[in-house]
Amino acid sequence: MAGRDKIKLDEYIEEALDNIRNDRNITNSLLKDVIVYLSADENRHEKVGPVVAKYVETLQRSNEQLVKLASLVQKKDNSSAEITSKDREEIFDLIQNKEMA
Repeated sequence: MAGRDKIKLDEYIEEALDNIRNDRNITNSLLKDVIVYLSADENRHEKVGPVVAKYVETLQRSNEQLVKLASLVQKKDNSSAEITSKDREEIFDLIQNKEMA
């Protein structure tokens, strides 16, 4: 892989990781707030249940992104071959998904 392409790929990987970490931190903070809100009155579960489900979905999506990114990094580290176009597209998709969320 050309040096410039490697640097660009490393930047994309780091950006994707930063986005994933940021999403997880925000979602965890929101979940903590919801737990406090729900603990005040059990009847609130029905009201905020769909919101909590979305928070959990965000964490699940974040986990999936981490696994995919880890797989790509491992493939990159274990192989002397270049990162494929498909791998680059997957990393780009991870970044794009964050921007759309």
